[in-house]
Amino acid sequence: MALKQISSNKCFDGFQKVFEHDSLELKCKMKFAIYLPPKAENAKCPVVYWLSGLTCTEQNFITKAAFHQAAAENGLIVVAPDTSPRGCNIEGEDESWDFGTGAGFYVNATEDPWKSNYRMYSYVVDELPHLINGNFPADPDRISIMGHSMGGHGALICALKNPGKYKTVSAFAPICNPLQCPWGQKAFTGYLGSDIKKWEPCGYYSCVFYFFFFFFLKAYDATHLVKTYSGSQLDILIDQGKDDQFLAAGQLLPDNFIAACTERKIPVVFRLQEGYDHSYFFITSFINDHMKHHAKYLHA
Repeated sequence: MALKQISSNKCFDGFQKVFEHDSLELKCKMKFAIYLPPKAENAKCPVVYWLSGLTCTEQNFITKAAFHQAAAENGLIVVAPDTSPRGCNIEGEDESWDFGTGAGFYVNATEDPWKSNYRMYSYVVDELPHLINGNFPADPDRISIMGHSMGGHGALICALKNPGKYKTVSAFAPICNPLQCPWGQKAFTGYLGSDIKKWEPCGYYSCVFYFFFFFFLKAYDATHLVKTYSGSQLDILIDQGKDDQFLAAGQLLPDNFIAACTERKIPVVFRLQEGYDHSYFFITSFINDHMKHHAKYLHA
């Protein structure tokens, strides 16, 4: 698959690059950022995939998170894709900041008019790694994933749905239980099906439909996924700002996820950081801890 280099900047003796390509999954042009540490000049390196949050592009993380020095020192390739397809000419794709453009939610849509393009789950899990492994000095057996907010949701579900694929996972202020929060309910019903409030609760076929459809929706909810996770050990690191406005608004719901992990005895380090909000100032403050977390497992 042809790659077009958009930019290249030397950084901590490595290179921060941005590429564009035609995506088979998303049926549009997509951009991704990739940091190649100095070690990548002579050897294959492990890869950390970063998934950004609502309204972001591939630029937010590479320009605001200050991760480059830690990635260079630990010999980590870092890949940051865009958050959704763009320019698909879908009616309504630009009408809302939390749905459509910039808000793919890392699911494979099943509903018209989104299902042809909005397949971010398959793009992140399958197409993008294939592209990275085929064009860069990446070690396909050593990958991990992390993200922020909507991207934290994406990182958690990708790891939980693919036992053994990722060595570890971490997240900043992830949307932990999207079926129970306004952001998730809006996205899931839009991409995956009708408003569950309008479903008829009576009748055998209605109940069967409700059961199987709700079961399908749970396949993209980290709190539900962790309840049935039975793969290899997955050590999870989560940082959450205590003064995060979206935590207070009930959009993130980390307590539900932590309770599910505790019940299943899945290791999770959850750090509630006093005074921090939802911004990249928060991410920058703790990104080195996350890079070390990933390096520990990728170099094990």
